[in-house]
Amino acid sequence: MSRWMGQLGLWLLLATLSTGAFAQTRAWLDRERINAGETVTLNVETTGSLGNSPDFAPLRSDFVLSASRSNSEMVPGKNGLAVRSQFSVLLQPRRSGRIAIAALQVGSERTQPLALEVLGEPASAPQGAGGDVFIESEADDLSPYVQQAVGWVVRLYAAVPLLAGKIDQPVPEGASLMRVGDDAQYSRDIAGRRYTVVERRFLLVPERSGALSVPAALFEGRSAPSFIDQIMGGSGDELRARARPRNLNVQALPADAPQPWLPLHDLSLRYRSTPQELRVGSAATLVVEATVDGANAAQLPGLELPPIDGVQVFPEPVQADDGFADGRPRVKLTRKFSLVPSRTGPTRLDGLRMEWWDVATGKPRSSALPPLSWTIAAAGGAAAAAPAAAGAAGAATTLADALPAGAAGAAVGAAPAGGISSAWALAALLFAALWLATLVWALHLRSHPASLLPKPGAEATAEASVAVKRVPVNVPALRQMIDLADFDHIATVLRSLAHPPAADDDELVERLADPAQREAVQALRRARWGGGDGVAARAQLRQAFAQGPSWHEAEQTAASPLPPLYPPRKPS
Repeated sequence: MSRWMGQLGLWLLLATLSTGAFAQTRAWLDRERINAGETVTLNVETTGSLGNSPDFAPLRSDFVLSASRSNSEMVPGKNGLAVRSQFSVLLQPRRSGRIAIAALQVGSERTQPLALEVLGEPASAPQGAGGDVFIESEADDLSPYVQQAVGWVVRLYAAVPLLAGKIDQPVPEGASLMRVGDDAQYSRDIAGRRYTVVERRFLLVPERSGALSVPAALFEGRSAPSFIDQIMGGSGDELRARARPRNLNVQALPADAPQPWLPLHDLSLRYRSTPQELRVGSAATLVVEATVDGANAAQLPGLELPPIDGVQVFPEPVQADDGFADGRPRVKLTRKFSLVPSRTGPTRLDGLRMEWWDVATGKPRSSALPPLSWTIAAAGGAAAAAPAAAGAAGAATTLADALPAGAAGAAVGAAPAGGISSAWALAALLFAALWLATLVWALHLRSHPASLLPKPGAEATAEASVAVKRVPVNVPALRQMIDLADFDHIATVLRSLAHPPAADDDELVERLADPAQREAVQALRRARWGGGDGVAARAQLRQAFAQGPSWHEAEQTAASPLPPLYPPRKPS
């Protein structure tokens, strides 16, 4: 009893602490287009708002609400543990057409508005309608191209309650098949019966041209026992269903196909935000968004800006929002870039361009962003001194070395007690100077990786034995480089810190003595080449190299004062 009470008290304490966390609330539909007579599930998720449920009352004028559910769990948050709650409700439209779903109130937060399209005519009855259970599968394109992402949907229809069951879709030979997202569940009226539909989505990618046979999807399960069955000791009926096998005609790669090969239904690019001006030594933000119909994030190249004369570009990891609509995959890619000018004068960004193949028309297409132009202004304001030294690497090094860890706290603590506004102003100026110094230092590191090494001193020459050695480096500069530089540059700098420099990443891993540092480098390699988590890789590198790298290095010993036993032979 006491143990249970202790666990309950701990949970309540954690839940209470999490209520002060920053709330994050979003809403989404499991489908954005349905037929008349069908239902759709509305999901609402909120983090950091314990005990707040969404107000679904505004939806009752357009929908019949039923089967509401909720669940909560503890998740890591910005301020420690937080409570994440998810609410779902089944919506049955009262009319056809486009129905707007207004923003819903969840505590002090509001969800974004949504829209649902309800087709006026019911969908045609699938083959097998009328039975207790049947299953069907379909592709969004019966004549795809090689390596085209085909949406493959398997639907299980059940007119009786199910106690257990399993859906199996065998993988076809000559193609890859990957499940996408969670199952969607809704209701549909077919042939005078009400069916519960479980919809499972897959991504089918043909690997070669020609005929592709997709095996039939299968279902095996058991119905829930009726009241009479329960009295008689029954356990329900065994149920089986088999879909029709499908055949696709896969088209070969076109002769005039653009490279890289991107077979899509649509691709659009836009600027989410653009800087109004650029100023030497100051970072400006540019955000690019790509909306892609017919692929997921793993199939697309990264969003990369063309070079900008006189401007250093620091990209953040791509943010991907994968989805599934109209029976096929869709994704929205967003990437933020920090632009840091190093000189004054005019500059131009040529618009990002992506070549792709329109699978509907069978023709190559190109999507591009318009070019942008700026006139870079000189540094000004309180931070003028640091940008003025941006052209001199030595000045940047001096500024970075002159700001040890804890300097910010010391400066704020020294502010007069009676002047709170002055203290805040001083703190803001100090943090601005620190931030600006970081950017200038990062620019210096990109062109001078060796500046992370300590200044050369007297080195003893000799032969040595293997030992673990920590070579001192400029740790703040290393940390800044890990935070700001791209992954290729981080790997180059880490290799250059070895003495002598490591030839490649494999040698770098072998020569690092700290297992945590070796694993951090492997995480870096996965982020560069294997689709790993870039944000997690940076965090792992930052923690592992917080005190600088540790090497399996040769310890240097003094040279022997005695002459060699056998003098070197002179060439004849």
